[in-house]
Amino acid sequence: MSKIEDTVRIPPNRFEEPVEEVAVEILNESYVGNIDKKLGLMVTVKEIEEIGIGRVIMGDGAAYYDVVFTALSFKPELHEVVEGEVIEIMEFGAFIRIGPMDGLVHVSQVTDDYINYDGKRGALIGKESKKSLEEGNKVRARIVALSIKGKSSKETKIGLTMRQPGLGRVEWIQEEKDKQNKKTKKAKEKD
Repeated sequence: MSKIEDTVRIPPNRFEEPVEEVAVEILNESYVGNIDKKLGLMVTVKEIEEIGIGRVIMGDGAAYYDVVFTALSFKPELHEVVEGEVIEIMEFGAFIRIGPMDGLVHVSQVTDDYINYDGKRGALIGKESKKSLEEGNKVRARIVALSIKGKSSKETKIGLTMRQPGLGRVEWIQEEKDKQNKKTKKAKEKD
Protein backbone atom coordinates (compact mmCIF):
# COMPACT_ATOMS: atom_id res chain seq x y z
CA MET A 1 0.00 0.00 0.00
CA SER A 2 1.44 3.36 -1.02
CA LYS A 3 0.49 6.98 -0.50
CA ILE A 4 0.64 9.08 -3.67
CA GLU A 5 0.06 12.77 -4.42
CA ASP A 6 -1.32 13.89 -7.78
CA THR A 7 -3.71 16.30 -9.43
CA VAL A 8 -6.98 15.00 -10.84
CA ARG A 9 -8.84 16.65 -13.72
CA ILE A 10 -12.60 16.29 -13.33
CA PRO A 11 -14.51 17.18 -16.52
CA PRO A 12 -17.55 19.52 -16.29
CA ASN A 13 -20.03 16.75 -17.20
CA ARG A 14 -19.18 15.00 -13.87
CA PHE A 15 -19.56 18.04 -11.56
CA GLU A 16 -22.92 16.69 -10.29
CA GLU A 17 -21.35 13.44 -9.02
CA PRO A 18 -19.53 12.99 -5.66
CA VAL A 19 -16.00 14.39 -6.19
CA GLU A 20 -14.15 11.61 -4.33
CA GLU A 21 -15.89 8.81 -6.26
CA VAL A 22 -15.15 10.48 -9.59
CA ALA A 23 -11.53 11.14 -8.54
CA VAL A 24 -11.01 7.45 -7.58
CA GLU A 25 -12.49 6.34 -10.92
CA ILE A 26 -10.28 8.72 -12.92
CA LEU A 27 -7.17 7.76 -10.92
CA ASN A 28 -7.91 4.05 -11.46
CA GLU A 29 -8.19 4.65 -15.22
CA SER A 30 -4.83 6.42 -15.35
CA TYR A 31 -2.83 4.33 -12.83
CA VAL A 32 -4.04 0.70 -12.86
CA GLY A 33 -1.89 -1.57 -15.02
CA ASN A 34 1.02 0.87 -15.14
CA ILE A 35 4.43 -0.02 -13.75
CA ASP A 36 6.42 2.28 -11.53
CA LYS A 37 10.03 1.26 -10.85
CA LYS A 38 9.71 1.97 -7.11
CA LEU A 39 6.12 0.75 -6.53
CA GLY A 40 5.78 -2.02 -9.12
CA LEU A 41 2.52 -2.77 -10.92
CA MET A 42 -0.39 -0.56 -9.82
CA VAL A 43 -3.31 -2.82 -8.93
CA THR A 44 -5.94 -0.39 -7.65
CA VAL A 45 -6.52 3.03 -6.13
CA LYS A 46 -8.01 2.33 -2.70
CA GLU A 47 -9.20 5.66 -1.35
CA ILE A 48 -8.70 9.40 -1.36
CA GLU A 49 -7.13 10.55 1.94
CA GLU A 50 -7.01 14.27 1.21
CA ILE A 51 -8.64 16.35 -1.48
CA GLY A 52 -7.95 20.04 -2.05
CA ILE A 53 -10.25 22.76 -3.31
CA GLY A 54 -11.06 22.47 -7.00
CA ARG A 55 -9.47 24.98 -9.37
CA VAL A 56 -10.89 25.89 -12.76
CA ILE A 57 -8.32 26.78 -15.41
CA MET A 58 -9.28 29.38 -18.03
CA GLY A 59 -10.16 27.83 -21.39
CA ASP A 60 -10.51 24.28 -20.01
CA GLY A 61 -13.71 24.27 -17.97
CA ALA A 62 -12.65 21.23 -15.92
CA ALA A 63 -11.87 21.34 -12.20
CA TYR A 64 -8.42 20.34 -10.95
CA TYR A 65 -8.08 18.84 -7.47
CA ASP A 66 -4.84 18.13 -5.64
CA VAL A 67 -5.29 14.74 -3.98
CA VAL A 68 -3.45 12.36 -1.69
CA PHE A 69 -4.58 8.79 -2.20
CA THR A 70 -3.64 5.25 -1.21
CA ALA A 71 -2.95 2.68 -3.88
CA LEU A 72 -2.28 -1.04 -3.85
CA SER A 73 0.66 -2.18 -5.93
CA PHE A 74 2.52 -5.43 -6.51
CA LYS A 75 6.29 -5.39 -6.74
CA PRO A 76 7.99 -8.77 -6.99
CA GLU A 77 11.41 -9.00 -5.33
CA LEU A 78 14.39 -11.07 -6.41
CA HIS A 79 14.64 -14.34 -4.37
CA GLU A 80 11.08 -13.91 -3.08
CA VAL A 81 9.08 -17.13 -2.70
CA VAL A 82 5.71 -16.77 -4.42
CA GLU A 83 2.65 -18.94 -4.86
CA GLY A 84 0.75 -19.06 -8.11
CA GLU A 85 -1.18 -21.08 -10.64
CA VAL A 86 0.05 -22.65 -13.87
CA ILE A 87 -1.78 -20.84 -16.67
CA GLU A 88 0.00 -22.23 -19.72
CA ILE A 89 2.35 -25.10 -20.52
CA MET A 90 4.78 -24.76 -23.40
CA GLU A 91 7.55 -27.02 -24.68
CA PHE A 92 10.12 -24.73 -23.05
CA GLY A 93 8.40 -24.28 -19.67
CA ALA A 94 5.34 -23.20 -17.72
CA PHE A 95 3.83 -19.76 -17.26
CA ILE A 96 2.77 -19.12 -13.68
CA ARG A 97 0.27 -16.42 -12.65
CA ILE A 98 1.56 -14.71 -9.50
CA GLY A 99 -0.94 -12.08 -8.51
CA PRO A 100 -1.39 -9.59 -11.36
CA MET A 101 1.79 -10.72 -13.18
CA ASP A 102 3.03 -13.85 -14.91
CA GLY A 103 6.39 -15.56 -14.52
CA LEU A 104 8.11 -18.34 -16.45
CA VAL A 105 9.56 -21.56 -15.05
CA HIS A 106 11.93 -22.91 -17.69
CA VAL A 107 11.84 -26.71 -18.10
CA SER A 108 15.31 -26.90 -16.57
CA GLN A 109 13.93 -25.27 -13.39
CA VAL A 110 10.82 -27.45 -12.84
CA THR A 111 12.47 -30.40 -11.03
CA ASP A 112 15.87 -32.10 -10.75
CA ASP A 113 14.50 -34.78 -13.06
CA TYR A 114 14.74 -34.65 -16.89
CA ILE A 115 11.48 -33.14 -18.16
CA ASN A 116 9.52 -34.27 -21.22
CA TYR A 117 6.79 -32.22 -22.86
CA ASP A 118 3.52 -34.07 -23.54
CA GLY A 119 1.80 -31.91 -26.18
CA LYS A 120 -1.42 -33.97 -26.24
CA ARG A 121 -1.90 -33.62 -22.50
CA GLY A 122 -0.38 -30.16 -22.28
CA ALA A 123 1.90 -31.26 -19.47
CA LEU A 124 5.52 -31.33 -18.41
CA ILE A 125 6.42 -34.79 -17.06
CA GLY A 126 9.50 -35.93 -15.12
CA LYS A 127 11.24 -38.85 -16.89
CA GLU A 128 12.03 -40.88 -13.74
CA SER A 129 9.83 -39.34 -11.04
CA LYS A 130 6.73 -39.15 -13.31
CA LYS A 131 5.85 -35.88 -11.61
CA SER A 132 3.58 -33.87 -13.90
CA LEU A 133 2.83 -30.18 -14.18
CA GLU A 134 -0.36 -29.06 -15.92
CA GLU A 135 -2.54 -25.99 -16.33
CA GLY A 136 -4.46 -25.18 -13.17
CA ASN A 137 -1.86 -26.69 -10.79
CA LYS A 138 -1.00 -24.58 -7.75
CA VAL A 139 2.74 -24.10 -7.27
CA ARG A 140 5.30 -22.43 -5.02
CA ALA A 141 8.36 -20.95 -6.73
CA ARG A 142 11.27 -18.61 -6.09
CA ILE A 143 11.99 -15.54 -8.25
CA VAL A 144 15.49 -15.97 -9.69
CA ALA A 145 15.46 -13.35 -12.45
CA LEU A 146 13.58 -10.08 -12.59
CA SER A 147 13.43 -7.36 -15.20
CA ILE A 148 10.95 -4.55 -14.63
CA LYS A 149 10.99 -2.35 -17.71
CA GLY A 150 8.55 -0.22 -19.63
CA LYS A 151 5.15 0.91 -18.48
CA SER A 152 3.10 -2.30 -18.53
CA SER A 153 3.33 -5.81 -17.07
CA LYS A 154 3.79 -7.23 -20.61
CA GLU A 155 7.30 -5.79 -20.68
CA THR A 156 8.18 -7.29 -17.29
CA LYS A 157 10.06 -10.59 -17.23
CA ILE A 158 10.04 -12.83 -14.15
CA GLY A 159 12.14 -15.99 -14.10
CA LEU A 160 11.16 -18.65 -11.56
CA THR A 161 12.61 -21.86 -10.18
CA MET A 162 10.97 -24.80 -8.40
CA ARG A 163 14.22 -26.80 -7.94
CA GLN A 164 14.77 -26.01 -4.27
CA PRO A 165 13.44 -27.65 -1.09
CA GLY A 166 9.88 -26.58 -0.28
CA LEU A 167 9.17 -25.48 -3.85
CA GLY A 168 7.19 -27.06 -6.67
CA ARG A 169 3.65 -28.22 -7.21
CA VAL A 170 1.70 -28.09 -3.92
CA GLU A 171 1.12 -31.87 -4.02
CA TRP A 172 4.89 -32.51 -4.43
CA ILE A 173 5.64 -30.34 -1.41
CA GLN A 174 3.06 -32.27 0.66
CA GLU A 175 4.52 -35.63 -0.48
CA GLU A 176 7.99 -34.50 0.65
CA LYS A 177 6.61 -33.42 4.04
CA ASP A 178 4.86 -36.79 4.46
CA LYS A 179 8.11 -38.64 3.62
CA GLN A 180 10.03 -36.56 6.17
CA ASN A 181 7.38 -37.22 8.83
CA LYS A 182 7.58 -41.00 8.20
CA LYS A 183 11.39 -40.94 8.47
CA THR A 184 11.21 -38.97 11.71
CA LYS A 185 8.59 -41.36 13.11
CA LYS A 186 10.67 -44.45 12.21
CA ALA A 187 13.78 -42.89 13.75
CA LYS A 188 11.90 -42.21 17.00
CA GLU A 189 10.53 -45.78 17.09
CA LYS A 190 14.09 -47.19 16.83
CA ASP A 191 15.24 -45.10 19.82
